[in-house]
Amino acid sequence: MKVNITETVLRDANQSLIATRMPFQDFEAILETMDKAGYYSIECWGGATFDSCLRYLNEDPWERLRKIKAKLKKTKLQMLLRGQNILGYKHYSDDVVRKFVSHSIENGMDILRIFDALNDYRNIEVAVDETIKRKGHAQGTIAYTLSPIHNLENYAKLGKQLEGMGVHSICIKDMAGIMGPKEAYDLVKTLKETVKIPVFLHTHSTTGLGPITYFKAVEAGCDGVDTAISSFSGGTSQPSTETLNYSFKQMGYATSLDEKILKDINDFFKPLKEKYVSSGLLDSFVLGTDTDALVYQVPGGMLSNLIAQLKQQNSMDKLDEVLQETPRVRKDLGYPPLVTPMSQMVGVQAATNVLLGERYKSISKEVKAYLKGEYGKAPGEVDAELVKKVLGDEKPITGRFADTLEPEFNKIKQQVKGMAKNDEDVLSYILFPQIAEKFFKHREESTAVKVNYAIAKV
Repeated sequence: MKVNITETVLRDANQSLIATRMPFQDFEAILETMDKAGYYSIECWGGATFDSCLRYLNEDPWERLRKIKAKLKKTKLQMLLRGQNILGYKHYSDDVVRKFVSHSIENGMDILRIFDALNDYRNIEVAVDETIKRKGHAQGTIAYTLSPIHNLENYAKLGKQLEGMGVHSICIKDMAGIMGPKEAYDLVKTLKETVKIPVFLHTHSTTGLGPITYFKAVEAGCDGVDTAISSFSGGTSQPSTETLNYSFKQMGYATSLDEKILKDINDFFKPLKEKYVSSGLLDSFVLGTDTDALVYQVPGGMLSNLIAQLKQQNSMDKLDEVLQETPRVRKDLGYPPLVTPMSQMVGVQAATNVLLGERYKSISKEVKAYLKGEYGKAPGEVDAELVKKVLGDEKPITGRFADTLEPEFNKIKQQVKGMAKNDEDVLSYILFPQIAEKFFKHREESTAVKVNYAIAKV
């Protein structure tokens, strides 16, 4: 049996450990070597990379994707897409979702791992449909979580739903690293008995369960797992690529990975890790094993953002309280899986409750929108008093929220004429208007400086 390995150092490992602050120039030189390693795919885009490129790195995310594609000619590129949320934090109209998916594939994306934070698949149907139409690989996702309402029967139904939508494969996404070996074995076995398409597993090392969870998943027939090159593995990142590769091969599984090339890749990333540690970007807290996450179910990316948020407020001493408040807020909201954007919403609300010293004294606009039904159907029952506090006598939306949205791409394209150079710029603006506008100005100024410098040299 073969186990397919997806490398996450360019996306999720980077996002989980250093809040997605790795610029293209830091890893450009190793891309051609990575292309020879034998990975099933390299996750390099989507998630928080898009936002981070514009907001912190002064990079065009589309240009970054094209540059990566130019160097990775053999290996499939993979991204994480939040369905109707795309890569933003609200639902966008169907025409924007279709446009984003088609441009992602045109610019080099091969596998789109598409999920909805609530496993409400009405919110991924358009993205899945467009991926299939554009000849991309649509990987439907089950956001994994533990709660009184999440069980094998529930997950089997979700798997069947995804297969019925026409996805090419399924990924179980354990974003908090809370899936144990027995749960992995039982869930993968159940899905393999329920669907005929490949099943992949994504987890994190946060709780230390990752490697044994992967092993039991593979024993149950799991087709592939996500790993991170060792210098960027562990903690809130994924288990180590080299360790898993060594172990799988020892147990008689094939992986297609070349150990010598993996060593070259790791040798390249080691000094980068040291650089991020020295700059303070990589906090030692996220490198440890935190079994409290089995209680709090806080994913890696959420934890690093939570730490950054509390540091800004000079309130790191409140971290334990915020972590204790997180599952309480989650219960009030009907047990949503803690994955973007729900993880940010629950985390920010938990932090607000603690910092203000009173629960729900201030409620974020995102949580209000969630309670109105704008993000889809809550998995469980939402706290009635909280709903009453936010909605009063107003009834929440029960249909698909995107059905209430007018097409917006062409309208916004007209609005940003002159500022946006192409359709990709328009999409960047739709997702992050203020940040994109700032980036466009910076890009314009940089171009002008380069032109003036060239003229001066002549």
